[in-house]
Amino acid sequence: GTRIICDRKFLLECKNSPAARTPPCCLPQIPGVTSLAQSSLVKLEELKEQNESKEAMSDQDQFEMDI
Repeated sequence: GTRIICDRKFLLECKNSPAARTPPCCLPQIPGVTSLAQSSLVKLEELKEQNESKEAMSDQDQFEMDI
């Protein structure tokens, strides 16, 4: 095989090129991965609410005791 050798300066310049910032056209829309994470903020809020409700429930006994 043929090996292509590029210097560091060229690779750093390629990182900032417009072609490197444009995503491929055939990627699926996955929130937080391939698209902006607006819906993931809603999910984070839901997880916080669930954690708060679990903490409130943890104060109660897990099993009722019959005496």
